[in-house]
Amino acid sequence: MAKKLVEVKNLQKHFDVGKGKKLKAVNDISFDVYEGETLGLVGESGCGKSTTGRTIIRLYEATSGEVVFRGDNVHKIKGKKVKEFNRRMQMIFQDPYASLNPRMAVEDIIAEGMDIHGIYQGKERTKRVHELLETVGLNSEHATRFPHEFSGGQRQRIGIARALAVDPEFIIADEPISALDVSIQAQVVNLMKDLQKDHGLTYLFIAHDLSMVKHISDRIGVMYLGGLMELADSEDLYKEPLHPYTKALLSSIPIPDPQKEEERKRTILSGDVPSPIDPPSGCPFRTRCPDAMDVCAKERPVWQEARPNHYVACHLYE
Repeated sequence: MAKKLVEVKNLQKHFDVGKGKKLKAVNDISFDVYEGETLGLVGESGCGKSTTGRTIIRLYEATSGEVVFRGDNVHKIKGKKVKEFNRRMQMIFQDPYASLNPRMAVEDIIAEGMDIHGIYQGKERTKRVHELLETVGLNSEHATRFPHEFSGGQRQRIGIARALAVDPEFIIADEPISALDVSIQAQVVNLMKDLQKDHGLTYLFIAHDLSMVKHISDRIGVMYLGGLMELADSEDLYKEPLHPYTKALLSSIPIPDPQKEEERKRTILSGDVPSPIDPPSGCPFRTRCPDAMDVCAKERPVWQEARPNHYVACHLYE
């Protein structure tokens, strides 16, 4: 069995919003990421999946809990170890235009990490940038251009090249395809899969497009209102989802057959997502759950292994 690369233990990230109130963006979640796998993290907008990724890589400091990367607690690393950690874990951001400095040429954008870590210099630096551009499907002549001269898909490829520049082990991809056209999305996802094989990369792939997440992920975690509702192998989750929220999400995926699409039953959730500043008592999903029981309002469900390698937080399985 593959080794654990990242261990997330009871992670919480709260934001102070004034008047003594806190926004619980990530509320006590635990999961592991294994070497060489792609773990997909899905959920509605505002569920805390991007905040989870940013807290893991330490763009945000955790309120409580631990993120362990190869035996080191990420949020307690100090001194020279911080620089080493930053090289081993990289991030691909959601908006490829906002994450690229418009005043820097592509060569300097990609090589910024190399310069910080002192990996390549002079002609070697230029050669490495050209290699990376070709690796992500661009040309060496693109090195002298600026971000505004590229399409969205090309800019995202530059973002991927920048993440690869320092030879990381683990990449957090924060909705890397959501801002792209559908035809370009598949190209970027296929590129990431090829890079994973060639470079032995491990991914945390954050997205809300369930059909695309299935295509790239080995396992999938489902988040709702800062909590992890379900986690299972990709095939198991799609064939036999356990949590009512997962079932509702999967029923929203369109089927390309018009007759089957018309005949199938959809789970339509009522109401809106509650505020993470004032979440409901007990189970966070109970206010919209078609299977809610009295116990759901009183007790928060325990995170448990309901089936082999299939975890869920739901009173229906206790």
